[in-house]
Amino acid sequence: MDTAAATPRHQPASISSHLDITNPIPSSSPAFGTPAFPIQPRRKAQNNEASNVSKLKFQAPKPSSTILPVILPPQTLRPIAFRTITKKHNLTLTSPALAQLATFVGKFCGSGWREEGLAERVLDDVAKTWKRNGGGILLEDGKDKVLTRLLRSLEECMEGGRIIEAKRANSATTRPNGMSREDSQTSMGMSALDVSDSEEVASDDETSLKVEADTRTHLRIISTLSQPRLHYNVSKKLFEPNTNAPSFLPSPSHKTSFFRSRYHLIHQRLMRMESFQTPTFAATAKGRIPSLQRSASSVITTQQAYKITPIANLLGRSGTQHLLLGLLGAATTGELAITDLTGSILVDMSEASLQPQDSLWACPGMIVLIEGVYDEDAGNHGSGRGGVGGVIGGRFVAITVTGPPCERRDVTLGIMSKEGENLKHSSTGFGWVDFLGVGSEKAIGDKMRRLERITLGRPGHSAESSKFGRRKMAMLGEMLLDNPRVLEALRKILASYAAGPPEEVPLSFVLMGNFVSNPSMGGGTGGGSIEYKEHFDSLASVVAEFSSILSTTTFVFVPGDNDPWPSAFSAGAATPIPREGVPDLFTSRIRRAFTNANNESGRGEGGGEAVWATNPARLSLFGPVHEVVLFRDDISSRFQRTAVLFNNHEPEAAGEAEQTAREDAEISEDGDVARPMELDSDITQAVSHQPQLQQAQSDVSENTSAATTTRKLVKTLVDQAFLSPFPTSIRPVHWDYASSLHLYPLPTSLVLTDAEAPPFAVSYEGCHVMNPGRVIDESGSVGGKKGVARWIEYDVRIKRGSVRELRF
Repeated sequence: MDTAAATPRHQPASISSHLDITNPIPSSSPAFGTPAFPIQPRRKAQNNEASNVSKLKFQAPKPSSTILPVILPPQTLRPIAFRTITKKHNLTLTSPALAQLATFVGKFCGSGWREEGLAERVLDDVAKTWKRNGGGILLEDGKDKVLTRLLRSLEECMEGGRIIEAKRANSATTRPNGMSREDSQTSMGMSALDVSDSEEVASDDETSLKVEADTRTHLRIISTLSQPRLHYNVSKKLFEPNTNAPSFLPSPSHKTSFFRSRYHLIHQRLMRMESFQTPTFAATAKGRIPSLQRSASSVITTQQAYKITPIANLLGRSGTQHLLLGLLGAATTGELAITDLTGSILVDMSEASLQPQDSLWACPGMIVLIEGVYDEDAGNHGSGRGGVGGVIGGRFVAITVTGPPCERRDVTLGIMSKEGENLKHSSTGFGWVDFLGVGSEKAIGDKMRRLERITLGRPGHSAESSKFGRRKMAMLGEMLLDNPRVLEALRKILASYAAGPPEEVPLSFVLMGNFVSNPSMGGGTGGGSIEYKEHFDSLASVVAEFSSILSTTTFVFVPGDNDPWPSAFSAGAATPIPREGVPDLFTSRIRRAFTNANNESGRGEGGGEAVWATNPARLSLFGPVHEVVLFRDDISSRFQRTAVLFNNHEPEAAGEAEQTAREDAEISEDGDVARPMELDSDITQAVSHQPQLQQAQSDVSENTSAATTTRKLVKTLVDQAFLSPFPTSIRPVHWDYASSLHLYPLPTSLVLTDAEAPPFAVSYEGCHVMNPGRVIDESGSVGGKKGVARWIEYDVRIKRGSVRELRF
């Protein structure tokens, strides 16, 4: 006991000596009377800790600097990027930019990019920096590598997966390359363009803004070989990217997929129309059979909805009337047949009539609607492979044949009308699909339209054009460079624009092939590679005389069937499409002319350029807002050679042809008011830069036959929504790239250069179709005049073109 009592813990004296009477502390163990430890040393430790904190008061906490980089797939980062960049900052992120951000976050944020919220903070800072530097609504790297420089500047400020503001404040690279706000805006082509989400931007005050950016900065030339390859998924009812690598020599199964894709696109287009939707109430049970009628360029009925019958379902239903949708072709016996995904059947066209009469062509290779009666007792003269998937016995006696009604672009994309109401079927549109790789309609369409109004002004605005960007494009037809008169005509056209004000110079010149009269390197009189290059050298010497135009304009060259390399083995026959552009081997002199012009003007890389596009090609202006398809093909003569002739086909009188033209109506862009599809009546003279400029005469409108041909050409091609609706034996097609030949959604404008058809400018169902024809046609075969150059001047603001003529 003495030893235990002698321990310091149980000494009464030590307890009384260390107790603080003014601040009594209870014992930590009251049952044994054990007091707490003395409080004075504890207070000293707290004071020392407080003093240490006061010394570190102005020092930022040092995060962990050890980061383990990870490989972050872009699709994994997409939800956070969409929530932060798109939803919070109202920016549109492109796929290449998302890949760059995913690489940056994976490298500098490591495995804690999600759990610690590091990725969201970095993306938020990137978006703020992008907007502070004056970037546009489209967050992309671009030619100036703005996003690359921005991320490179942020690398110096990253530590532990976070951006250290102290380092950021001391860094002079907050703006890429130390650019000021004005310089950054200029590099993005957004100088003085305050594009916000408020409706004030869309007011009339837009036109009072001073626009310094050139419209050409928003122009993109899209090659059909690099265009996104999409296919329609029938079960999901949406478009999906084709993940298979494309090939010019694919397996034969791809040919079947090519035709199946065409059928699915047209079938789903018809099923979304009111005319083909079954009514909710059985108000049509009166035994009345619907018949194909014509009203406002659409097949409609006021009593019943149309029902498409699969060919396999005709078995056992002899004597009944049906409506078939399928591919018109030739059977093995040489007779006409129609084929869908379920089978094939022979078609008897002896009593059929074309609807509307003399307004379109029906050719093998087209997808058509045929109304008629199934006759099972007619016998089967096919291959004998009956049943589902084969040739159905009997034959289908056609009564009416017509093409599938086309669908307007705004309906396909689900664009809102000006009154803020949905157009027909807009709820089932494909507005979120990026068909061209420039952004989808619903993602950036509204913002790009506001930008278009600011840059170009509103259509019909009376303000001076000098306050807005350039809005003209020159479409030149077949340029036969082996004809010296063509070079003289081109020199005169360029001189007329060079003599005018700078704002009247087109932002782009489109030169279409063929560039030689005979197939190059195809034997015969076509010449070889040396002669072909000499022709382009002569063209380079002509355009080099107008350096002011070369330094501010984009020249687009679209080849024809006579241009290499396909001409080397086609020998004048139709070459497979899509085809690549003219090889660089022949174009070095022209590219050198553009380089010299840019150096003289001091524009450098931001000056003019020459683009050797594919055939077909697409021009995108302001993203998905404006799409122009460029296609070179003598398609009208091919339609006339392969069209099916009907027994009741008789030449129409002039009055009947005019009546038919009035029936071919289109829905106005301002509403649902129908107006006739007619030739462009605004065929007037160009801006008078030279006294020799003559007023063009509307030869096409005066010639009933030419007007009928034009109307049939436009309606047939637009309704088919495909640039080559022919059998592959007549017009070969690269199966893996066939998706780029679809006119779906319908483009804003279609430049269809047909040297065997007269020039025209026609609007049909919201699509403006133009044919510049030949630059010179001194033989007069298509209405040309000696010593007169013709081309089409296209106004991108009003989306209309007009035929221009110039005497040289």
